[in-house]
Amino acid sequence: MRWLCFLLLASPFTPAATAQTSGASPKSLQFDLAQVPATRDSFVFRLRGEERGWAVWQYEIRPLEMTQELVYTATSEFRPIEEERLRVVVNRLTGQPISTFHHIDLFSPRSDTVMVEHDLEVKRGEISGRRRVGTKSGGVKIVPVSRPFAPGTVFSDYVFLAGAVSNAAPGDSLAVPAYKEFDDSLVTLSFVAGSPATIEVPAGRFDVLPLVSGGFRIYATRTGPRRVVKGETLDGGFLFELVRSGPVVPTPE
Repeated sequence: MRWLCFLLLASPFTPAATAQTSGASPKSLQFDLAQVPATRDSFVFRLRGEERGWAVWQYEIRPLEMTQELVYTATSEFRPIEEERLRVVVNRLTGQPISTFHHIDLFSPRSDTVMVEHDLEVKRGEISGRRRVGTKSGGVKIVPVSRPFAPGTVFSDYVFLAGAVSNAAPGDSLAVPAYKEFDDSLVTLSFVAGSPATIEVPAGRFDVLPLVSGGFRIYATRTGPRRVVKGETLDGGFLFELVRSGPVVPTPE
C-alpha cells in the first residue's frame, strides 16, 4: 500500500501555518503500541463502489527476555496494478522502529518499473540496508542505504499503526518526524483528529475517531481493541473496510 503512504505524506505539513490557524502549535504525535492487540484483520478494497482487492493486516506480539516486539505484517492485492508484502518490527514498549521490509510488484503499462523493495533496519542511531528496483527488461538496480536516524523518528509505515495513536483529541493537530522508506527522505507524518463517530463496516459497528492526513481519512477505534477499521480518500472514491478479525498466524523469526 505504497499509495496509502503517498496519500498520507504527499501534502506538506507546516506547523507554522497550523499554529496560525488554530492558535497553538501541533502536538507531538505519540504511539502507544501496547494498546494494539494480537490480531489478524482482513479488509476489502473498493474503488468507486466496485470491489477491487483485499488486504490482510496482522499484529503479532513477540515477548523477548527484556522487552516485547510488535511485528506488523501485511499482504494485499489491488487489481489490476499492485501486489505487496510488508513487514515492520517495532519495540512494543517504547515505540522505537527496529526494521522494515516492503516488496511491491507493479503492473502498469505506463511505467517501466515492475518491482520496488526495501529491506532496512535501525541500529545505533542509523538506518541501513538496501533498496531494489526491477524493470520490465529484467534488470534490477540495488541501492545501498546508510544514513543517520534521529531519536523520535518513525517509519512512514506507522500510518498502519494509527490505532495506537494515544494522544489525539477532537480538533488536535499532531505531527512527528518520519522516514520515507522508498525515497530515503525525512518528512512529517501528521494527523488532524475529527469528531468521534460510530460507523458500520462489514465486521460490525465501531466507535471511532477519524484521523485525517494528506488526502486520506483513517477511522481508528477509540477503545480496545485498538485498530484501524476503515480508510477512505476525502472524496470517497476509494475506501477499505474491515471485514473480519481472527487469530494470529505466527510468522518466521
